[in-house]
Amino acid sequence: MLWVDLYRPRALDDLDYHAGLSDRLKSLAASGDFPHMLFYGPSGAGKKTRIAATLRQLFGPGVEKLKIDQRVFLTPSRRKLDVNIVQSNYHIELTPSEVGNYDRIVIQEVLKEIAQTQQVDLSARHRFKVVVINEADSLSRDAQAALRRTMEKYMSNMRIILCANSTSRLIAPIKSRCLLMRVAAPNHDEMHKVLLRVADKAGIRGGIPDEAADEIIKDANGNLRKAILVFERSKCRRAPDLTGPLTIAKPDWETYCHKVADMIVQEQSPQRVMDVRAKFYELLSHCIPPTVILKTVADRVVERVDEALKADIMHWAAIYENRMRLGNKKIYHLEAWVVKVMSLYKHFLFDIDMTGFDD
Repeated sequence: MLWVDLYRPRALDDLDYHAGLSDRLKSLAASGDFPHMLFYGPSGAGKKTRIAATLRQLFGPGVEKLKIDQRVFLTPSRRKLDVNIVQSNYHIELTPSEVGNYDRIVIQEVLKEIAQTQQVDLSARHRFKVVVINEADSLSRDAQAALRRTMEKYMSNMRIILCANSTSRLIAPIKSRCLLMRVAAPNHDEMHKVLLRVADKAGIRGGIPDEAADEIIKDANGNLRKAILVFERSKCRRAPDLTGPLTIAKPDWETYCHKVADMIVQEQSPQRVMDVRAKFYELLSHCIPPTVILKTVADRVVERVDEALKADIMHWAAIYENRMRLGNKKIYHLEAWVVKVMSLYKHFLFDIDMTGFDD
C-alpha cells in the first residue's frame, strides 16, 4: 500500500494542520444539527482526508468498513451507465461526473434511493445517512439543479457533503444550502511537519533531511499528496538515505505537455497546429484531463514568451477552459486556444520586426 494511504490520518485529532478547521468540524459533528457541507480547496490539500475524518467523528470507526459496488443506471435511450460506489452502513461516496452529461440520472437515482431509506443501525449516533459527492464542480447544470431539489426535499434522512476544487462552477442555490469549508493548501512548515511524521511512521532513521524536504515541497507546490508520493519514490530509489542532491523526475504526461508548449512557441503554422493536435489526442487517450492539459501547456508557454503576452495567453486559456466545460468535444477548444496563442505570438513577433525595421 502506498504511504499516502497507509499513513493517512483517520481522525480529526490526528491531522497536522488547520487545527481551527478540525475543531469546528468536531463541534458540528457533536451537535444535533449537522448541515449539508461543501469542502473546497486545491488538489492535495486534504479535503477527502478531512471528510473521512469528519464521518468517523460522526458515526465512529464503523464508517471505515467499506465495500465497493458497481451500479448500472439506464438512460432514457436505454444506454447503460456503470458507476463505482463506495459505501458503508452510514454513508455512500460516488463521483457522478464520471458519466459526463448523464450525471443528472445518477444524482436523481442514488439520492432518491438513499433519502427514502431509514438508517439501519439503530445504535448510530445520528439518524441520517451521508452522501459524499466528489468532483462536485464538474457536475453539469442539470445535475446541480437535481441535487438542489433533493437537498430541499430529503433533509430529514440525508446529509450531502460536496468535495470540489473551486466554488466558481457551482450554482448559487447549492452554495447557499451548504456550509462552506475551505481547505487551503498547507504552507511549507506544515508540509515539512507532515513529511517528518510520515518518515517516522515509515521507520526511516533520522527522518528526512531538510534539503531533501525542501526540494520535495518546492516541487509539490502545495499538493501534499504529491509530496508524499514523491517522498516515497525518492526513498525507494535512494535507499537507505536521502542525503546529497535530490533530482525529482517529472511525470511523463507533464514532460509531454512541456514539449507541446515548446512546439507552439517554436513555430506558428497550419502544419504545426496539426502536429500539436496529434499530441493532444495522445494525451487525451491516456486519460489526462483536458483542463489539466490546458493549464500545464499554458503555464509552460507563459514561461517561454515575453512579459507583454503573458496576460493575454492566460486570459484566453480561461475563456477556452470555460467553453470546454460547456461543450462536448474537448479537442476543439484545446486546438482553438493553440491557434489563438499562435496568432498572438506571430503578431507580437511581426510588431517587433517592424519596429526594428523602422529604427
